[in-house]
Amino acid sequence: MSANEETRQGLTGGSPKSLAVGGGLDATVAQIEPGDIAALWADAKSLYLAEDFPRYASHAWRALHPDDPRRLAAALAAAEMWRKYGDEEALLQWFRDATAPRPPLWQLPSRAELEEARKPRPAHVLKATPGWPPIRIPGGKGRYLTYQEHQEAA
Repeated sequence: MSANEETRQGLTGGSPKSLAVGGGLDATVAQIEPGDIAALWADAKSLYLAEDFPRYASHAWRALHPDDPRRLAAALAAAEMWRKYGDEEALLQWFRDATAPRPPLWQLPSRAELEEARKPRPAHVLKATPGWPPIRIPGGKGRYLTYQEHQEAA
């Protein structure tokens, strides 16, 4: 049996030959009883409330058997954290930004500098350039500025 067949058998629960013959997936996969699911949820909930599970996707979590309720409890905790706080890295970055030291007052711009920055600047003078398309004049009701040989500024 090749490596691909082994992988496929592990994923589908049967070899390609047995699936082709009509064995099907239902014949190879054990049936799950509703009571088993309820028991898994009950165990996972008790572990979740007791916080007795490894962190989701950690080495310890990956080492657990897939049917272990601690895996489900860790997944539930991770989903709840995602619902409340979103991305963990983004949350940590927000905490870093919120607690970052602020510059001292003497390094901030003075009131005069802020007032100077607030003053309106003169309007930009439109100038047609050779080789460029015409410029529409804002507020000019459809007028365009085009380049002509001996033209200065509009």
